[in-house]
Amino acid sequence: MATELTAPTPVRPDVAPIQRRTLRLLFGTQIVGGIGVTIGISVGALLAARVAGTALAGLAQSASVVGGALLAVPVTRIMNGHGRRPGLAVAYLAGALGAVLVVLATVTDFVPLLFLGMLFFGGGTAANLQARYTAVDLAEPARRGRQLSLIVWATTIGAVAAPNFADLADHATTGWGLPPLAGPFAFSAAAFVLAAGVLLALLRPDPLLTARRLAAPAALVAAGAAPEVTPPAGAVTPPAVTARRGAGMRAAWQVVRGLPAARLGIAAVAVGHVVMVAVMSMTPVRLGESHSDADVLRVVGIVLSLHIAGMYALSPLVGWLTDRLGRRAVILLGVVLLLAACAVAGTAGHHTPRLSIGLVLLGLGWSGTMVAGSTLLSESVPTAVRPSVQGFSDLTMGLAGAVAAAVSGFVMRGPGYPVLTLLAAVATVPLVALALRPVPAGAPDEED
Repeated sequence: MATELTAPTPVRPDVAPIQRRTLRLLFGTQIVGGIGVTIGISVGALLAARVAGTALAGLAQSASVVGGALLAVPVTRIMNGHGRRPGLAVAYLAGALGAVLVVLATVTDFVPLLFLGMLFFGGGTAANLQARYTAVDLAEPARRGRQLSLIVWATTIGAVAAPNFADLADHATTGWGLPPLAGPFAFSAAAFVLAAGVLLALLRPDPLLTARRLAAPAALVAAGAAPEVTPPAGAVTPPAVTARRGAGMRAAWQVVRGLPAARLGIAAVAVGHVVMVAVMSMTPVRLGESHSDADVLRVVGIVLSLHIAGMYALSPLVGWLTDRLGRRAVILLGVVLLLAACAVAGTAGHHTPRLSIGLVLLGLGWSGTMVAGSTLLSESVPTAVRPSVQGFSDLTMGLAGAVAAAVSGFVMRGPGYPVLTLLAAVATVPLVALALRPVPAGAPDEED
């Protein structure tokens, strides 16, 4: 009589405790990483002007933006092969290396080293952006928007607190022999190393690798290669899934091109960022036209603080709306807020309170497109290629933002700020067209 073969008893990890632990870790490291990024950025332009001259100060800041976008590529490859934990740690360590190079450039007055340091400094931004995707690897579908937005909101604490630490950091390092303004970057390096160390030590099990193990049985069943059972935690992932893990940016684009929901997610993130960066980056210049040198920094600080509050402070509410109303609805709501921001800011003239309202609306609109777009993108692509597609999204967003910042300067110098806000509003048209397209039958949708 033949012996009956039975499948092993399923060994399925309890996802809820892993997800809660992951969220707590990400929330804490986002605060630390946010302080590291913002404390450097808050003095970056002033330091660059001192080392490289005023004409190159803006390019030094742009180098950080471009660096964050470009570093998304190697970080994505690391995540594809080894999980979120080493990828996030490498991004933070790259930011720490950049901060150290900036300090060395300040000591030596070596301008090329300053630009190289600012490029690597963008690693801190890359890590903060990738953390929002890590938050949804194991999230329940009905809570993805809220849990992603929680990690976005954690950035608020670091972003608000960091500028107040800049002067303290500068004074604390005077005894080390560092030039003025170098101290904040020394503290940025320490913050990034701390965040990397915490993640390497405590982000276990890795949420992405866990999600892949859970997704493996579904892939086997779909291929007709196995019964519908959950394999042990150490089970080998199907070759069909593994083959796509090393996919780079080109393969990511091929995946996105075939998924309308993923295209909408990337477009929402990129277009929202373009509008926000274009208008926000030239607002200090606009304020400088109507305020004296003695007052402009104080006024700019207040207006940009209100803008940052609009970007991050209400992100939990935006995440809740994303789960309740749907991803597309919140993307369209974000576009409406961006258009309102362009209308209010563009017609404000030199009325600072009205301009401030425009900047708050601009931040809220960015939050809507960022949270809902990131959530839609993450749930629209297979787990095996998710890091590649998310890295492609961050690369697209960063480069688009850098171009928007560069172009906005020429528009501001020519036609002026009202025309800039008009062009920013026009840039939302392709996103609206994508969001209003009917969803094909069987395609991933925000209600899944």
